Amino acid sequence: MHPATAKWYDRRDSVFIEFCVADSKDVKVNFDKTKCGFSCLGGTDNVKHENEIDLFDAIDENESKHKRTDRSVLCYLRKAQPGKAWPRLTKEKAKLSWLSVDFNNWKDWEDDSDEEMGNFDQFSDMMNNMGGEDDLPDLDGPDDDESADSDDEKMPDLE
Repeated sequence: MHPATAKWYDRRDSVFIEFCVADSKDVKVNFDKTKCGFSCLGGTDNVKHENEIDLFDAIDENESKHKRTDRSVLCYLRKAQPGKAWPRLTKEKAKLSWLSVDFNNWKDWEDDSDEEMGNFDQFSDMMNNMGGEDDLPDLDGPDDDESADSDDEKMPDLE
């Protein structure tokens, strides 16, 4: 038995796992509150693949689904707590040789959350309400040319 190679990515309300097995047959995907099980026969030589994943956080097993294509099996795991980021797929921090992050589909969705956009809007409003440039103190001092700095001497002409 071999674990299937898999890629995963995180979204606000779900996690996706793609088991990369071409020509899979007898696909079985089991969703449990904190586990995901996958097994199938794959390829022309019908190699048995099996993966058992202890998930980072709980999922809604009734809302989770999978879809088989000729090249892979894509699993959609509905998070029990939408809006909570998963820094990794597994409960343990161990690096699994068959699992990698799907960087093509990865988005740092926490960075553009509605709440933070709201905070950004509040910040913009606060900046706008502070007044225009006319209200800024003069940081350069008086505008008279007699207060020239010592390094403001006239440069000699180039030859």
